[in-house]
Amino acid sequence: MNAELHAGGNTWRSLPAAQQPDWPDQEALRDVIAELESYPPLVFAGECDQLRQRLGAVARGEAFLLQGGDCAEAFDAVGADQIRNKLKTLLQMGAVLTYAGSVPVVKVGRIAGQYSKPRSKPTETRDGVTLPTYRGDSVNGFAFTPEARTPDPQRLKRMYQASASTLNLVRAFTTGGYADLRQVHAWNQDFVKSSPSGQRYEALAREIDRAMNFMNACGVDPEEFKTVEFYASHEALVLDYESALTRVDSRTGDLYDVSGHMVWIGERTRQLDGAHIEFASKIRNPIGVKLGPTTTPEDALTLIERLDPEREPGRLTFITRMGADKVRDKLPTLVEKVTASGAQVAWICDPMHGNTFEAASGHKTRRFDDVLDEVKGFFEVHKGLGTHPGGIHVELTGDDVTECVGGGDEIFVDDLHQRYETACDPRLNRSQSLDLAFLVAEMYRDQ
Repeated sequence: MNAELHAGGNTWRSLPAAQQPDWPDQEALRDVIAELESYPPLVFAGECDQLRQRLGAVARGEAFLLQGGDCAEAFDAVGADQIRNKLKTLLQMGAVLTYAGSVPVVKVGRIAGQYSKPRSKPTETRDGVTLPTYRGDSVNGFAFTPEARTPDPQRLKRMYQASASTLNLVRAFTTGGYADLRQVHAWNQDFVKSSPSGQRYEALAREIDRAMNFMNACGVDPEEFKTVEFYASHEALVLDYESALTRVDSRTGDLYDVSGHMVWIGERTRQLDGAHIEFASKIRNPIGVKLGPTTTPEDALTLIERLDPEREPGRLTFITRMGADKVRDKLPTLVEKVTASGAQVAWICDPMHGNTFEAASGHKTRRFDDVLDEVKGFFEVHKGLGTHPGGIHVELTGDDVTECVGGGDEIFVDDLHQRYETACDPRLNRSQSLDLAFLVAEMYRDQ
């Protein structure tokens, strides 16, 4: 198996790899990689195939993708409460989109592997001291000390363990009764009195209840209501980790990255002649690629050629992150040219990454109105072209943080310091996430 893997899964090593940690101890890294190669898979090839089929429905216009979770997961946030809160928010958003938007929703978390972050600068300077930048818990620590900021390959093993713990709990929640649609009220109990979006959700939950009671009275009680399909995704950034968790599938002989069901390539690492595209081209997982405002139609068509040569619906997802001020100008040509080429990709809107700014307090933040406006622009473009707005990709948390300004339960710039807990990018809190789900459901219905 290793001979097969090294023949196919490590071809990226001869190419330039952007955004990789500068590991000081190469021997320690080799030892860690060898150990990771012996670990069991975190997900199974058959599950990745199933997600590819579900995303095929998204690409054909038959379903909607909800992808959400942390900007960067942290090793100290793998407790049951944090994971449940995140899952609960995604389940609530999924219920809103399915019921209010009348569309099947494919649920994918930015979870169980999102421990690495690309950065705009390799170093950070404070008070005359320069240290390596924080690249996520998988690489180094957040504390501004030489010890914490030195990349440590042992952290890759901790990423595996944290991802395994998270997936274990997610599987238990999604198949063990917690995700049963009869729980729509229970997911909201702590929330309904305190938040306008919680109250709006409660009204929708009552409608779902009535519909389910009606079906029950007719003798219909589908198994699908009792569990939920939930998939894990993350950015395939640290290639040493991703290739150490790449395995040959015994059924087909194909390679799968078993660190997550779906992996994506970021805006900073999608160089056409780079290592990340080469790595992704060799694995059978569903692949996402982030496309920012500088993406040309030629870039998009070359990415399709490299990553989806068979033109297989569900294989390739384009996650656009244009910014509210650019989406209406930049997106139409891309969608037009890709559609004209005959490729069937899933088009997803990431309304977070193009809309970040720094508040006077120094906090990195986003305006809820900008997030919403980018989603609106995304829907308008697809409506104008007669193509399918396939989904949203959102940085969110199930906790009542104060990281993005605005929303129905409004957060002001002066509130940011109250619960600003992210290690990297600002996330929507639970109330803002539900507001967004209701608004997206309305836009989808209007299509």
